[in-house]
Amino acid sequence: MTEYTPPKVWKWNAANGGEFANINRPVAGSTHEQALAVGKHPLQLYSLATPNGVKVTVMLEELLALGHTGAEYDAWLIDIRKGDQFGSGFVGVNPNSKIPALMDHSTPAPTRVFESGAILLYLAEKFGAFLPTDPAKRTETLNWLFWQMGSAPYLGGGFGHFYNYAPMKIEYCIDRFTMETKRQLDVLDRHLAENEYMSGDDYTIADMAIWPWYGVLTTGKLYGAAEFLEADSYTNLTRWTAQIAGREAVKRGRMVNRISGELSEQLHNRHDAGDFDTKTQDKLES
Repeated sequence: MTEYTPPKVWKWNAANGGEFANINRPVAGSTHEQALAVGKHPLQLYSLATPNGVKVTVMLEELLALGHTGAEYDAWLIDIRKGDQFGSGFVGVNPNSKIPALMDHSTPAPTRVFESGAILLYLAEKFGAFLPTDPAKRTETLNWLFWQMGSAPYLGGGFGHFYNYAPMKIEYCIDRFTMETKRQLDVLDRHLAENEYMSGDDYTIADMAIWPWYGVLTTGKLYGAAEFLEADSYTNLTRWTAQIAGREAVKRGRMVNRISGELSEQLHNRHDAGDFDTKTQDKLES
């Protein structure tokens, strides 16, 4: 392999390869005018069913399952492969141009919330659910919520990119991020050996944040890497993964804004609970 020597000043090469090369760029801001749709509910979600997007749709479906009618929402598909996240409307909600982004129109002035962890925390506090009120338990929940926010970039941008998306396989990069990913899996497995959920006996936003990344990874549905990572050796994590996956709200949340996999598991845009019961073709319409 030819050794790479970084230049004194880095210059952007737009044709750098990789699955997302057409949307990656080193500057912020919008690239085109594109207004966001607004539905009938106070909560308007703009997202895609990536792990970060699934966190929020699961949270909203769990809130509705608890009877919080104020959590009804419209979910609008933001197709990041087409560059929807760089539309002017979306950038107005999230200047970082990353999904998911939420607008809450129930407040005196509409409130924008971006970053998936911030959205989970916002909704938990708004509805008083899935975040313990006991100070010690609340802190433990936030410990694991922020653990996920800090750890997942090594899994996604590190391991996932070099193992699955990079235009060439680089042994050093794959080894480096595989080691870190397996260390993280071991952290979770050891913790779940002594706890039913991430925060103990209570199902919380910490579980909703971690499961779409690490739970789905162990089933082979993320990067197709379960065998490579020997995921079935993490028995406590596997138990927890199945437990979360069996929740009806989680099943519904995974469908929202999904554009891959079986058509029966896709609901591109969601406007009310009845959308889950319509025909597959209806699910794919706006």
